[in-house]
Amino acid sequence: MRLRTVLGEVPAPRGPVLVHEHLRLDLRGPSGRAPDPAAWLDDEATVGDELAALRRSHGLAAVVELTCLGMGRDAAALARISERAGVAVVAATGFYYGAFHPSYVAGSSTADLTRRLLTEVEDGLDGTGIRPGVIGEVGTGGERPSRDEERCLRAAASAAVRSGLPVATHAHLGRGGLVQLDVLTSEGLAPDRISIGHQDLLDDAPTHRKLADAGAYIAFDTIGKASYQSDDVRLRRALDLIEAGHAERLLLSNDVSRATYLRANGGGGYGAVFASFAPRLAAAGVDETTLRLILHDNPIRFLISGEAR
Repeated sequence: MRLRTVLGEVPAPRGPVLVHEHLRLDLRGPSGRAPDPAAWLDDEATVGDELAALRRSHGLAAVVELTCLGMGRDAAALARISERAGVAVVAATGFYYGAFHPSYVAGSSTADLTRRLLTEVEDGLDGTGIRPGVIGEVGTGGERPSRDEERCLRAAASAAVRSGLPVATHAHLGRGGLVQLDVLTSEGLAPDRISIGHQDLLDDAPTHRKLADAGAYIAFDTIGKASYQSDDVRLRRALDLIEAGHAERLLLSNDVSRATYLRANGGGGYGAVFASFAPRLAAAGVDETTLRLILHDNPIRFLISGEAR
């Protein structure tokens, strides 16, 4: 089993994997204004050094970097960060939610969008030849996708079926995950090739169980972001899933998405999962085998169980 990274294909790593992070990102809008003037991340040295520190302290082995089209992706920067940190980085292709779609999305058919994604899968990202290992974070902004968002979801599913890559979604504030799953699977994509994002922002155990029962992965991927959700709620909902027998469906990450989230700038950084959340799971009775399942086995299975070309 091999993992497609920004530095080439490598054997599946043995340590923990963060399944939803950003190492380079720009969501400030066309002129650095709307919708969020603080939503940028452009500090390769600080990011690389923080990841290297987590490799030494917690064995961090890989990061899934979900900055896609319309989000300021820079594949060459990801390769430099990976080299600096000594941590594998998996890059992404895909379309974020509607507010950040490239202008051509509105006039493109599902087939057009699928071709764009498959071109990146085959030829590489941003003129580098670096091939993505995941399609994501493919987004929706509400309970139901807009027409453009639905076409992007269908294109992601079609490209995933043809390439073998998995799909990771952005469900804004945790909403609309079940609809995302329905759209993606209607294109023939198996549920176990899908991770529904930001479910830790949704305090809704029945929805989480429905997603898990269907076979999808449930991403609790904003760990430590107290302004969005309390980690107390995240912990309860994670324990609900584990106690219901769905530990093999749970994924954890931090979704660092701006410079202010870095530890050097006073934020929780990429280590909140390891520094606080995993220890709280352990204190609540989750054993080491289950923690390894969640932090390593599940991400690796999600990333490489398909027949990626």
